[in-house]
Amino acid sequence: MLHKVIELKEFFDFLGVNGKNPTLTLYLPYNMVEMNRQDQKRPCMLICPGGGYGMCSERESEPIALNLLSEGFNVFVLNYSVDPHRFPSQIREVAASMEMIYNNADEWNCDISKIAIMGFSAGGHLAAHYSTMFDCKEVREVFPESKNVNASVLCYPVISADFSKTHQGSFFNLLGHKPDKDEEKYFSCELNVKETTPPAFIWHTAEDGCVPVANSLVYAKALTDNKVPVELHIYPFGGHGLSTCDAQTCDNMNDIIAYNNVWIDSMKNWLKLIFK
Repeated sequence: MLHKVIELKEFFDFLGVNGKNPTLTLYLPYNMVEMNRQDQKRPCMLICPGGGYGMCSERESEPIALNLLSEGFNVFVLNYSVDPHRFPSQIREVAASMEMIYNNADEWNCDISKIAIMGFSAGGHLAAHYSTMFDCKEVREVFPESKNVNASVLCYPVISADFSKTHQGSFFNLLGHKPDKDEEKYFSCELNVKETTPPAFIWHTAEDGCVPVANSLVYAKALTDNKVPVELHIYPFGGHGLSTCDAQTCDNMNDIIAYNNVWIDSMKNWLKLIFK
């Protein structure tokens, strides 16, 4: 396996201003010649960890990547810019990651028709925001031919910028202030869904006290209203930030948290269906 950390500013110098240093960590399985797989192209997953736009969680990075390697995915973890760096830094860094995947598709054995993005909590907002606005003016100013993903996996995501149902700290970190009415519309992913928005797999817990489950519900409704395929799982208990729902990423393991672990197998089966 090729494991490598790329500093995106080395390829896109405008991403490195004001102390920003976004990195893309690669987990690329080798194609086995003895099994005649030397020309195999693999689906790709781009992971955006959570952390309220104030950090990038380690628990939602490598442990998730390792779960996807066994499914034959090339995996990329984006350590994106966080507070005090504001929008549009983060969405541009996702676009830069997509450029890297496309530009190195042959060398890295990437199937560019099967690229998914996965986001956790605030990283879920970043993933959904890119899925709905990959061609927004802020991205197209620096990547005129920005590419969208083909599917999204959203884990207890921040979706709406409506302060009555969101994680307020994420937007203070992303914007530096409370969104005004125009910004609320611009950054509420459910309001930017179109018929061309990629299919989504979403999971959340009903008792999440950090990011209300309403975020996942409004995004799922927006997708169905636009006839975009969606699979939604709402687990009754377990709180927020559960990642893999096992002892690797949860210190206080119990039967309730372990019950939610099925999201991983459900997600893998959904990806097989979407990328068949």
